[in-house]
Amino acid sequence: GRATCPPHASERATMASSVVRAIPGACPAASSRRSIASGRRPSRGASVVRRSSAEPDWKTKQREQDALISVEENSVKAKVEEILAPILAGEGDATDGDDQTPASGAPPELAKKIRAATRSLESGLVERETEVRLLLLAAFCGEHLLLLGPPGTAKSELGRRLSAVCGGASFFERLLTRFSVPEELFGPLSMRGLENDKYIRQTEGYLPTATVAFVDEVFKANSAILNSLLTILNERLFDNGNERVKVPLLCLVGASNELPESEELDALYDRFLLRSSVEQVSAGSLAGLLQTRGLSGGALPTKETKESTTVEATSVISLSVNDFQGVRSAAEASVDVPSSVVDLIVDLRAFLQDKCEPPVYVSDRRLVKSVSLLRVCAYTNGREAVSEFDCLLLANILWQRPGECQMIRDWILERLAQDRGVEQVQYLLAGLFGRACRADGDPEECRALAAEASSLRAVLTTQMRSLAGATSGSLPALRDHLWLSPPDAERAAQTLGPLFSKVRRGLEKLLRECVTLEVALERNTEPHIMALLLPDYWADFIRSGPIEDVKPLGVGKP
Repeated sequence: GRATCPPHASERATMASSVVRAIPGACPAASSRRSIASGRRPSRGASVVRRSSAEPDWKTKQREQDALISVEENSVKAKVEEILAPILAGEGDATDGDDQTPASGAPPELAKKIRAATRSLESGLVERETEVRLLLLAAFCGEHLLLLGPPGTAKSELGRRLSAVCGGASFFERLLTRFSVPEELFGPLSMRGLENDKYIRQTEGYLPTATVAFVDEVFKANSAILNSLLTILNERLFDNGNERVKVPLLCLVGASNELPESEELDALYDRFLLRSSVEQVSAGSLAGLLQTRGLSGGALPTKETKESTTVEATSVISLSVNDFQGVRSAAEASVDVPSSVVDLIVDLRAFLQDKCEPPVYVSDRRLVKSVSLLRVCAYTNGREAVSEFDCLLLANILWQRPGECQMIRDWILERLAQDRGVEQVQYLLAGLFGRACRADGDPEECRALAAEASSLRAVLTTQMRSLAGATSGSLPALRDHLWLSPPDAERAAQTLGPLFSKVRRGLEKLLRECVTLEVALERNTEPHIMALLLPDYWADFIRSGPIEDVKPLGVGKP
């Protein structure tokens, strides 16, 4: 009858035996060295002859060798599962944003204060989540915010509310017209100074002494105002007579119903690092706006309620001017900017200036300041490096016309949805596997290679954690972000979630293979067992490896 395999010799054991016999010294049957490469089985006639007599000694030894291989293989797999368990379970460890403690040099209570201030600023406002966060972020960065939109969209109220959460901050507010004079912003000339032949201003209570300022219709500033205003915004200095004095300005909020019309205002326009186009409340949220209590006309607090609103905000919020100061310098010193983020910004600028029609000009100063803002963003979120998700804020930094904001956001989302280096990691892992096979269990080489595999595992683990929640459609990296509004985070998660789920599965497979190789190297596992643990990498090594490396493993001719 047709010869059959013995009950104890499964197909997997046959593969293990073939690999063992292919390695010199592992088995007396040296003629089977090419079994892995060829995949040929012994002829039926030979099988019948062997089985007709008593089991030879070499076959007994082969069974013992198979058992030892199985023990080693199972030991490696058990260790791999032990290492992977906490990593793969990390997706369920996401905590509520209020319970997160910054892991970097940021003060532990800073994130909680920011979240509380955000909730207070949002109170009574509808669909202004993005503007509220940009307002606070601008203050922490020492930058300025431009609110562009039609009248009656709460631009002025947003500007006023910032002073309410800055304990001890002096506030200045002014509406400009084409006929505004410098005295309206910088203070009247000193009569006593004129008597002494000094051209100085009484600045107390005006912009040069303010911590928070709101200037409405800012682009109606004339040339008499413009030069001094630019110096205050950029250098925080004011020329008062023949003396240059420091200005304590933390943030200036500018509002306008229209874009600047003349080129002389371009420099002023560029001083506002953060920009937001404020639109009317959508039809879906209009009912909620009309039902808001304590608001005049559904938009701004009345004179009677404004004071109580301010008292309530300052009683709930413990943010002070000191909390804002020093954050940017601390972020510059402690937060790294990965090359992936730098490449994204460089490519985005090239896209805006070379591929858009009309081109979107982005000044070098704006790019440098945007990187500084991203550092502050990471620092306040408790990270030691800027994340690619932080780059979504560039949509409110780099546009020149409001319609370009969504275009920039779509470009960033498309960039984030691209392959996250899976192919590169797989290539590195294949090379590491080939070197591990050539090491052939040498302890010193295995230790060095295990260290490389550990570094690769750290990279993959970081990538996995950045995609935590992708399988459930919720990305905590977006959801818990301090500076991304819930609507913006939700839209980004809906776009990226399905693709990230696929990428995460690929990363999980790579991570399992990487940990398997790392554990095998730590145990000085021999190549024929690594071939069973990672058959795809073994096959690739056999096909593409140099014949000089393959011969010692029993694949070439003896």
